[in-house]
Amino acid sequence: MHMRKRFFGLILGAGVLAAGSSFAADPIRIGTFLTVTGPASFLGDPELRTLQMYVEELNARGGVLGRKLELVHYDTVGQAKEAVTFVKRLIQNDKVDVIVGGSSTGDTMAAIPEVEKAGIPLISLAGGVEIVEPVKKWVFKTPHTDRMAAIRIFEDMKKRGIRKFALISGDGGYDKSGRKQVLELAPSHGLEVVADESYGNKDTDMTTQLTKIRATDAQAILNFGFGAAPAIVTRNVRQLGITLPVYQSHGVGSKKFIEMAGEAAEGVRLPAAALVVAEQLADSDPQKKVLLDYKAKFQAKHGEVSTFGGHAYDGFFIAVEAIQRAGGTDPARVRDEIEKTRGFVGTAGVFHMSPQDHMGLSVDAFKMVEVRKGNWVIID
Repeated sequence: MHMRKRFFGLILGAGVLAAGSSFAADPIRIGTFLTVTGPASFLGDPELRTLQMYVEELNARGGVLGRKLELVHYDTVGQAKEAVTFVKRLIQNDKVDVIVGGSSTGDTMAAIPEVEKAGIPLISLAGGVEIVEPVKKWVFKTPHTDRMAAIRIFEDMKKRGIRKFALISGDGGYDKSGRKQVLELAPSHGLEVVADESYGNKDTDMTTQLTKIRATDAQAILNFGFGAAPAIVTRNVRQLGITLPVYQSHGVGSKKFIEMAGEAAEGVRLPAAALVVAEQLADSDPQKKVLLDYKAKFQAKHGEVSTFGGHAYDGFFIAVEAIQRAGGTDPARVRDEIEKTRGFVGTAGVFHMSPQDHMGLSVDAFKMVEVRKGNWVIID
């Protein structure tokens, strides 16, 4: 039986509506701290809309365990200091039962000491591998890691005969973590990094760094970053007449990147969640129905879907189903049930968590995609 159908069946069959006295108990409070405004709003905006959409849907169906869901949200604007302040508020003042967030690696890493100290489950929507490695008792995540992205990119480079590449990355937490993974993993994959350039995520021109890269013997360019900067890098590459293959990370896994980069995006490759190519999946793929259902609901309400909203979908349902299995909101029991998540069909892949793995995805959960005629196309 399909995971979501099974879940809704559990809800409707578990005495959610008690003799007409629905929502009599205290609400289940789901806290979240997301980057809804500011330079990284493309992350937090679809995440928040997704959470709101499904809280509304589940409440209309009767809530969970006879209790209404309440979403408590704060906007960090991408500031790690704000993330810490808001997480403290979620725990101490709002008394949330579980936290789904933050949007970025920097925000999440800043908040981790607070949730670990308080003993509140946190499911992050950010990409940095250090969020879950080493494993932290109360912390989980749903997006693929930057390490996985690097490995997937290296596999594709080698298939194309590329042995030397130039790296360019931003100054955010995700960018720095990705850069670290690339530099550490490249040698073991038989690849040489011949240039290592960086930029500020608020910079509007990267031609100086790319001119240096052009002077090397690089066979490809890999940009690790998110926000507007990767689109600027992509445009600058083409403006300088550089014809090398360009790779991006999963940090740009939305149609917004293609729109910002314009024609320069043509041919760009990156590892992405299957959500961006849902229609291209085989009918036998267990993710296809989940992806198409989420995509249809989101687009009917809010327009173009992105992988970032998909991460919120995964985090939300992993949390809610753990609460359902735990039979309540006791933090330790919910934490244990999140860790026991097996076979959860989400937008990022099929999750199999364990005490040793608080993400539960393999490299194969990524689809290697290329921009062709303004759209994502699966190439592997």
